[in-house]
Amino acid sequence: MTQFIFVRHGQTDWNKDDRFRGRADIPLNDVGVEQARRVAARLEKIPIAAVYASPLGRTMRTAEIIAEPHGLKIEPREELLDFDYGEWQGKLPSEVDPIQYALWKTQPDRVQFPRGESLSQARARVMMLIETVSQAHPDETILLVSHDIVAKILLCALLGLDNNSIRRFQQDNAAINRFDLKEGQVLIHAVNETMHLE
Repeated sequence: MTQFIFVRHGQTDWNKDDRFRGRADIPLNDVGVEQARRVAARLEKIPIAAVYASPLGRTMRTAEIIAEPHGLKIEPREELLDFDYGEWQGKLPSEVDPIQYALWKTQPDRVQFPRGESLSQARARVMMLIETVSQAHPDETILLVSHDIVAKILLCALLGLDNNSIRRFQQDNAAINRFDLKEGQVLIHAVNETMHLE
């Protein structure tokens, strides 16, 4: 059985503005750094075997802060990259096509972002990594550090829900999610845990 801890990165200034972040390399702000430190304190006594993170700066920095007490190096993985919003990246909701935005809010699985990706494509890459990591780390606890949409897509996949169900999940900055995977069977322990931030 592989135990997974999935952490969303700490806050950035673009999180406050609700911009489409995607692959833009936005750093943690001071609040985000403090959030990562609180995650580190929460997970300090858990025997983590390896840390995988999206290669963007906000996720790598979050992962580095969490991994420091464990003396672990971060392995960047493209599969954990944020959702590719294509031409929407960096824009506010008020700056994109209103019809497509309405569809994104109600039936997101039908949206293929111009020069970006679909939820199905993102789901495939994330689940491929989960399978790879579970095979490489049987009977170990693994930390993944990634992004909001990636977490929601992963939860949908683990629960057998369609991609439109991403709207049923909340993922706060620096939230912790925990699940076990054994022989294809999933046991979810926590979703969007934020007590460490209070």
